[in-house]
Parts: sequence; C-alpha cells; structure tokens
Amino acid sequence: MIRKLNLSLTAVPDALVALMLRVFPALVFWQSGQTKVEGFSIRDSTWFLFEHEYDLPLVPHEVAAVMATVAEHLLPVLLILGLFTRLSALGLLGMTAVIQIFVYPDAWMTHGLWAAPLLAVVARGPGRWSIDHVAGIDRRAAG
Repeated sequence: MIRKLNLSLTAVPDALVALMLRVFPALVFWQSGQTKVEGFSIRDSTWFLFEHEYDLPLVPHEVAAVMATVAEHLLPVLLILGLFTRLSALGLLGMTAVIQIFVYPDAWMTHGLWAAPLLAVVARGPGRWSIDHVAGIDRRAAG
C-alpha cells in the first residue's frame, strides 16, 4: 500500500515542485521589501532599523539599507519568473545567512525554512516552468 502511494505521488510534476520552491521564499522576501518602502522611497523606519538593529560589520548602514531594499524587490521577481534563477536564489540565500549570523542569530528555524528551498533551487535549478529553461539559459534545470 505504501509503495503504491509512493508511486502515485511521483506523478506530481517536478516543474510544479520547482515552481513552488521558487515562489514561496520569494514572497517572504518581497513582503519584507515592501515593509521597507513607501512608494519609491525608503521609509524613515527602515533607515532607523539599519542604523540600530540591523547594523552589520563592514557595511555602512546607509549602503546596507539600499542594498537590502533593492535585493528584496529585484531578486524575488527574478526568482518567480525563473530568470537568472540560480543566481537570484543564491543572492537570497546569502541574505538569509547574513540575517541569521549578524541580525537574528536565534531565528535559525525560520531562516532554515527560507534556506532549504533556496538551496534546492540553487542545486537543482528553476525547473521547466521558467524563463531560464525556455530561453536555454539553464537547460540542465531539474523538472
């Protein structure tokens, strides 16, 4: 019975799995990016947070605020479209690592839930339902 169930579950298209692995972490970062802006301007509260709570070593808080805000808007869009997918997922995985190490080191479970699908996309690619696959940018993409 379990073997039959397992066999029937293999009918789930790999492309659907790959799409979900791209979309859901992208939405987390997109929503975070949206909290940082008002229209096309970075909110005062974002500047404050980067100066006092998100302060990183080696990167001035003004630069980090702009970089994070742009990345949280650009990389999720690329990830959902499946364009430059592995690079976009790697960028968000890097952001996750920085947040985990320097900002919220006790939030490893949440960050692990973000990192796992991003790592799967980096390792396996965007799947067939992606611009990368259709355009021939990543033909080895799983799915």
